Amino acid sequence: MPAEWPWATWPRFSAIRKTSTFRLAVMFGAASVLAVLLVLAMVYSLTAGNLDTRVDLILRAEMARLVAVPPADLPAAIDASSRAGANPLGHFGLISPGGRWVAGDLGASPPLRLGHTYAREDGPDVRGPLHILAERTAGGFIIMVGRDSTVITELRDHVLVILLASGLVVVPLLLGAGLALSLGPLRRVDRLQRVASTIAGGRLDARMPIEGRGDELDLLADTVNHMVGEVERSMAQVKSVTDAIAHDLRTPLTRVRNQLYRAARAPNLPEAEGQRINAAIEDLDTVLARFAALLRISEIEAGHRRQGFAATRIDELVAVVIDLYAPLAEEREVALLAGSLAPVTLVCDAQLMVEALSNLVDNAIKFSPPGGTVMVTVTREGGQAVIAVVDEGEGIPAEQVDAVVRRFDRGAASPAVPGSGLGLSVVAAVAHLHQFALELAPARADRARPGLAARIRAGHSPAM
Repeated sequence: MPAEWPWATWPRFSAIRKTSTFRLAVMFGAASVLAVLLVLAMVYSLTAGNLDTRVDLILRAEMARLVAVPPADLPAAIDASSRAGANPLGHFGLISPGGRWVAGDLGASPPLRLGHTYAREDGPDVRGPLHILAERTAGGFIIMVGRDSTVITELRDHVLVILLASGLVVVPLLLGAGLALSLGPLRRVDRLQRVASTIAGGRLDARMPIEGRGDELDLLADTVNHMVGEVERSMAQVKSVTDAIAHDLRTPLTRVRNQLYRAARAPNLPEAEGQRINAAIEDLDTVLARFAALLRISEIEAGHRRQGFAATRIDELVAVVIDLYAPLAEEREVALLAGSLAPVTLVCDAQLMVEALSNLVDNAIKFSPPGGTVMVTVTREGGQAVIAVVDEGEGIPAEQVDAVVRRFDRGAASPAVPGSGLGLSVVAAVAHLHQFALELAPARADRARPGLAARIRAGHSPAM
């Protein structure tokens, strides 16, 4: 289906039926339909009751007239009343004390109830629904007076048809109204969600769209925009101070390092002084490395590197990083191995991914004991690309996993290992920029040395 067709981007019914607008429309529509049904039921009940009352009055009036007729003239009176055309809706019958039909067009077909009006469907004598009143005379004869109740039956049938037809018409209209009323708000919510995802991806300059209607969605969007603006301003201030300190101090510290470097190579310098100068140079190198990492993290978190995104073979990048760190692993007596490297292509910044992978491999080598193994793999899991670096070190306690990705937090297991505490922060920043997930978990169930499995999970890569 072409994307330009308007219905190609319509939300699914499963999403529409969950909206408040759809539910309110259906609820109010159902209440309206119920009210109409109640009104129809009340009209039917009142009308049918009124017709029944009128029929009962007519039957009793006819019965009173016939009861007043002398017994000898009663058969002739009933025959005259039941003759065709005399009373189109009326039917009459006379039954002898012995139960034999005497006159009229109504026979003694069961059920026969004396003294009360009752309804009867088709019988052997007269067809059609009837209301019948039967009474016994002083001479033992039974006079039956009936009236055609087709009008009442047809009224009931008509009301039932109206109810069914109303349901068949109103229910689709109700659903259609709910769908029509829900499409607009659902599309607005979809736009708000897309902007929210953009903001969560680091674009704090993005803002929620405001339609200008002044409804609850506009109020929510305005509140979120104000909140994001304040967060953007606060983060910009903090980052500007951090970047300014790191940038401004890097230059003078570099000069100091260069001067110390030249001083360390001065002729006739005592050996003890040279050692102290070299130690100071190493400390300055550590400080400069930390400043460089801080500036790098700020650059990555700012999201200014998205123009470098391209389809990249991740397995080839992993192979490059393994070759790069093989000498360091050999020096530390750690086996750096390439496991399964599935041919996976991701849209990413190759330089940043190399930097993130380098930090993971460097950490794994540093924290692995001599004789240990570091395994790097690239696999596919349920439509996701998973890059895993697994070591045999002391691992990270579960309660410290969230802390170690923060700046300068190295965890309780690494005080004796040199480092700045910014490596995993760089990895987390790169993963966040790419909207990948960084997972840190024990590599195995060994409590003494559980190791660490660091995984970068690319869940929605457009190219795999």
